[in-house]
Order: sequence, then structure tokens, then C-alpha cells
Amino acid sequence: MTVYDLYLISPQLALAALAMVVIVVDLITRRTGILVGLSFFGLAAPAALSAWQVAELTGSGQSQLTAEGSVVLYTLSIDKFSLFFNFLILAAVGLVVLVSTDYVRRMERLQGEFFGLMLLSATGMMLLVSAHELITMYIALELTTLPLAAMAAFLPNGRSSEAGMKFLIIGALSSALMLYGMALIYGFTGSTRLDEIAPALSAVASTGAFPFGSMALLLAIVLLLAGFGFKMSAAPFQMWVPDVYEGAPTPMVAFLSVASKAAAFGLVLRVFYVGFDALEGDWWVLLAGLAALSMTIGNLVAIAQRNIKRMFGYSTVAHAGYILVGVAAVAYAGDIAVGPSSVLFYLAAYTAANLTAFFAIVCIGNRINSDEIYDYAGMLRRAPFLAITLALALIALIGVPPTGIFIAKIYVFAAAINTGESLMTWLVIIGVVNSVVSAYYYLRVIKVMFLQTPIHTERVGASWPVNVALGVATLALVWLGVAPGSLLGAAERAVSVLGGG
Repeated sequence: MTVYDLYLISPQLALAALAMVVIVVDLITRRTGILVGLSFFGLAAPAALSAWQVAELTGSGQSQLTAEGSVVLYTLSIDKFSLFFNFLILAAVGLVVLVSTDYVRRMERLQGEFFGLMLLSATGMMLLVSAHELITMYIALELTTLPLAAMAAFLPNGRSSEAGMKFLIIGALSSALMLYGMALIYGFTGSTRLDEIAPALSAVASTGAFPFGSMALLLAIVLLLAGFGFKMSAAPFQMWVPDVYEGAPTPMVAFLSVASKAAAFGLVLRVFYVGFDALEGDWWVLLAGLAALSMTIGNLVAIAQRNIKRMFGYSTVAHAGYILVGVAAVAYAGDIAVGPSSVLFYLAAYTAANLTAFFAIVCIGNRINSDEIYDYAGMLRRAPFLAITLALALIALIGVPPTGIFIAKIYVFAAAINTGESLMTWLVIIGVVNSVVSAYYYLRVIKVMFLQTPIHTERVGASWPVNVALGVATLALVWLGVAPGSLLGAAERAVSVLGGG
């Protein structure tokens, strides 16, 4: 491994090193402020290194950073696509670290481990979106998942232990299915690299009535989708979501709901658009089916929830379906100009909206010691800032202007309609109907906060780092709806590298 190889993976190395430093510092001091400050300001190093790599790509005009004989580039693609996700993941983890300031005081003995595991999981996510080799993807997925499973069980109660155990066991099962699918693909193509899998599959592109041209290849794709479906929280692989969301520490759930989802969709775009591009005539139907199922199950089951974290668990399943509409449009159209940039924009807008909602929930739940929706009664009087920001996030998640998800849904649905395929048009209709259905359970929370009489009268507040994180997320939510142009441009530049296969 050369020095240049180390430079190529320097953002990931810096983030992993920061995790180790935080854990060591925790052995020296138990002061929460020091750990939060170190975890937050330490993110400047991987962010600066990622920015340096973006500047090098922009200045050189290359599609990705390359070095002759590079060991790293055998398994990773350091390009604008992966760097886009680097910044998205770093922004999410930075804000979650800030909002954890008050919450982690209940974890007196595990604060360093909490932040350290979160940083290690973020390292896995950054590796995941760069991977273009199947074994590297599997290792990065495990580095992403195992720290999250440990964090889910951090609270000293039965629900948290159950959440950690379910996440670990179901995650292991999905990983096993995905690994078996990867083994079949290797046996079929003779390679684990996406750029070598693509030409091998093009020789056996689907012909006639049999999907994918081979039963072995069909089984491999289905197994891969099952593994990816777990990471994306897509139905019917969402069985772990409500219990984990309810029982795990709320800051960890906030991080899981946006960063892990973003990394999973980044992986899906790279794998299917680069490695399996020759088969897009078949696998877009599978993705469209998952999209319709996720939107419908997520929204309908969310209506019946009384716990706000469980409600958001099913909400994230529904939004996985909306995003999959864009991914399916990419597959069918076979055109890099259609779909993928809308998926990246949706992920960024969803990150801002969902973080805003969860940050408010962290603050409120930490003070009232409850996650039941009806315990939020009269929150407008007890905590006006928290109630208003939560209401704005809920409105954004419906897809109402002027918020980022409104713009994102327009772009995703437009990408699907532009394919000219009647099935995709029906998928958009299902998406629009589900958006209307989702308004019921989102607006119910707003009604409880704004119109019902408060059960208690004491004020609910938070420390200044928490308010800063909440304010930044809220501003991003509105900014993406009012001025989406700059982020859409960045998304278009990021996905342009996928066309090179």
C-alpha cells in the first residue's frame, strides 16, 4: 500500500481514528462536554480531507481519483458520488453528536462508547458508498451494522435489550442472504468487481420470457435485494424497524434513520446501475414492487401507532418506498440524466426533515420521559420552539411546500413519469395517494401539540448545543425547499460518474 492509497482513504481513516481517540479520552474524563466537543470538532478532519479530494477531482477534471497499481482503487471508487455521501453522513453524525449532549447524561458509564461506536458506524457507511467490489461491500456493511446493534441495546431496560437483539439477529440473517447472493454472482461471472461483473452480465442479458436469462442470476438478485432491503428499511424486510425505533436510544435512532438509509441507497445505486446495468429491463420491476409495498405498508400501519418513535419507524419504511420510485426510474430509463440525482436530493431533504423531527423528539422525550403521542398534549405552550420545529418537520415529511421533500417528491415522481412506462405511472399514483394518507398521522401529532390541553405545565427546554443542532436542521429543511438549485447541481455532478460503469 502506497502513501497515495492512504490519502485516498484518509477521510475514513481520520474518522476511525477519531472514534478511538474519543474512547481513550473517555477513560481519562467523564465530562460530557469534552466528549461532545471532541466528537463534533474532530469531524473537521475527515470533512477537510473529503473537501481536498473534491477539489482535486474538480481541478483535474477526472471522474475519480486514480493511481497506477493502487491497492485501494481495486476495491473502492473515490469519486464525486462517494464524496457526496461522505459530506451527507458527516453532517448527520455531527448534528446527532450535538443533540446527544443532554441525552447521554443518562449513560454515565457508556458515553465514550456511544460516540465511538457512532463514529465507527459512520466510517463503515463512508466505505460502503465507495465500494465497487462485493467483498468490500460486505465488510463495510458489517462495520456499519454491528456498532448500531450495540448502540441499540445501550439503555438499561428490556425494550432496549430487545431492540439490540432483534437488530443483531435480523441483520445477521439479511447479511447471510446477501452474502449467498454475492457468492452466486461470483460463480456466475467469475469476478467480485462491479466493472468486471457488468460486461459478464451483458453477454447473458435477459432475452425472451425468462427473467435475467438464468435461474441462478435471478436467485442472486433476489437475495441481494433482500439484504439491501433490510439496510434500506424497505418492506417486506422492515420487521425490525418499529421495535428498534421504539426501544433504542433516540439519538441513535435519528442517526440510523438517515445516515444508514443514505448509505444503503448509495450502495444500491452503484451496484445496480454500474454492475447490473445490462439487466435493467428486469430488475426495475422488482424495485417498483418494493416501492409500492413499502409506501403502502409504511403509511397504513403508521396510522395505528400511539408511540411517536414507532410511528416514525413506519414513516421511514414509507419514505424508503418513495425513494425506490426514483431508483426504479433509473433502472427502467437506463439514462443517467433520469432519476439518480432526484434520489440523492431526496436523501438530503429527508435527512434534514427527519433529523429536525427526531431532534425535537429527543428534547421532548428526554424531559417528559415518554414517547406516547398523547403525552405531547399542549406542547406548544410548554415548549414553543420545539413544537413549531417538530410541526414544520412533520409538514415537510408529508411533502408540503416550501420544504425540501416537496421538491424531492416532484423530481422523483417526474423521473418515473418520464420513463413513459404505464407501470411507473401507476407507481406514481400510488405514491401520491400514500402521501395524502400520510397526512393523517403526521397532522394528528400537530393537533395534539397545538390544540389539546397540556397534561403538565412545566416548561420543556434544552441546552444550547441541542438548540443549535435543531436550528441548523430546521434551516436546512426550509432552505432545500426554497433554494434547491445548488444541491441539485451537486447531486447531478455526483451521479455523472455512474454513467461510466
